[in-house]
Amino acid sequence: MSKNDLNHRLPTLVDSLVQSITTQPMMRHLDRVLLPSRDAIIHFVDLLRQLVFPGYFGKQGLTTENISYRVGELVIEIHDILFDQVRCCLRYREHLPGDNGDAVADPANAANAVASSASQSAIANPQPAMASPHTCDIQAVAVVSAFMDRIPNLRAIPAHDVQAAFDGDPAAHSTDETIFCYPGLFAIFVQRFAHEFYNLGVPLLPRMMTEYAHSRTGIDIHPGAKLGESFFIDHGTGVVIGETSTIGKNVKVYQGVTLGALAPAYGQALKGQKRHPTIDDDVTIYSGATILGGETIIGKGSVIGGNVFITSSVPPHNQVVAEPPKLKYRERIPKGERKVFVDFQI
Repeated sequence: MSKNDLNHRLPTLVDSLVQSITTQPMMRHLDRVLLPSRDAIIHFVDLLRQLVFPGYFGKQGLTTENISYRVGELVIEIHDILFDQVRCCLRYREHLPGDNGDAVADPANAANAVASSASQSAIANPQPAMASPHTCDIQAVAVVSAFMDRIPNLRAIPAHDVQAAFDGDPAAHSTDETIFCYPGLFAIFVQRFAHEFYNLGVPLLPRMMTEYAHSRTGIDIHPGAKLGESFFIDHGTGVVIGETSTIGKNVKVYQGVTLGALAPAYGQALKGQKRHPTIDDDVTIYSGATILGGETIIGKGSVIGGNVFITSSVPPHNQVVAEPPKLKYRERIPKGERKVFVDFQI
């Protein structure tokens, strides 16, 4: 077959692909509103990180004299990016068939956040499906305004996480090192700010933020999870924290920990229910532990050992450990004398 023969086959291939697209509506986004930009949201996270940790990321050489100028630049750029992306997300929600998409996770929080103005009340009481683009733009202004107003107070929370990371890891030489290098701190930082959009009922955007952190760190924290102060994830790879998880203050988690749902096979039937565990204050969860169920509560001050599987509550100040592995000795018989025992085969 020549190159010309391949060229002649292209129209047939195109027709086949178009036919496949038209018969699989779940895998296409055509004749609909624009989706938010993943690149723009990643850039927003980067700018937000510079705003929360000035002088560590982005422009260097900042001083107490020029910091106000840099903060002004960041605020303007963040504001513009957010409005465009939130507007896309809200327009997307209004065009979902049958409902309004991702509902407000905590209507009371959203109402409190936007009660200061008439325009902000649109967040707590979203318009019916197929609202006009103008209505979505008004809601986007309210969401961005509410989020920007929260940033000064939110900046204090990562400071506790930074200190917890330093205090909890003897390998850390300074808090600077934890800010620069620790993946757990980055994943927690992103989730805390994504959680604000989750509470404000913005679809797509909060999950895109946390999935970006997931792709960079291997740490998967749903934006709906409620994280207490001074939360520390050490090492981090493979940590999964589900949407309805609640974590108290001064909690320390190691790699490979799962805070999951007990009956994931039911899928959408469980939407809106408390499916993931509650971790009280001052709990340590070691690597590989799996804790499942919305009614499961790990009591204050408890220590959960590595590789345990928990589906029921643990009282406060208890220790849960797996049964230690047993060392078994068996005599090895030289090949040829009698049958050789094969223990493992790959």
